[in-house]
Amino acid sequence: MSLLSAVEPTFHLGVTSLNSTYGAYCEIGQGSRILNSSFGDYAYCDQLADIANTSVGKFSNIAAMTRIGPTDHPFTRAAQHHFLYRSASYWEDVENDQDFFAARVARRTVLGPDCWIGHGAIIKPEVTIGAGAIVGAGAVVTKDVAPFAVVGGVSASLIRYRFEPEIIDGLLALCWWDWSHSKLQEALPDFRAMPAEAFIEKYHRPKVRS
Repeated sequence: MSLLSAVEPTFHLGVTSLNSTYGAYCEIGQGSRILNSSFGDYAYCDQLADIANTSVGKFSNIAAMTRIGPTDHPFTRAAQHHFLYRSASYWEDVENDQDFFAARVARRTVLGPDCWIGHGAIIKPEVTIGAGAIVGAGAVVTKDVAPFAVVGGVSASLIRYRFEPEIIDGLLALCWWDWSHSKLQEALPDFRAMPAEAFIEKYHRPKVRS
């Protein structure tokens, strides 16, 4: 496997990317579609992910065949078909409904740092997934998910938290996802070997009062 790039994203075969931005070391799986979204450093998605109008946090882990920020139809109108807003595809002298598209883009989904979105999960617009959270395979998420929570099911509900509250607070304070590339490499043996509590104890540096 070749190194990922700090300068430009790694796109596998058949990726569609429109109006989207990518940080360092990002990877987009084969056949994925990314629309109106931003990927933070180290974030990736596996094959056939469909992601729209989403702010993807650093180190986000997105499995295959996920749907994040799926767009809605105008279901409060008399009709909800494409002809209402993709009108230029049906008549030569009619423009598309740009206000409708702008409203779609504004309904952002937010993925926090180091979250894990399981295979085939769906996350609705205007939902926030907290740092370190896990969304189970096949889940349909319609409400915000707290940091380090594990959720699953349809509609998704809380299963448990990954850690005790004091460890969650410690990880949120540590914010390792904001570390430099070199510091991550330096700490890699400890990431691999240490339980979270020991890792926090080693790397937490309390501020010195002046």
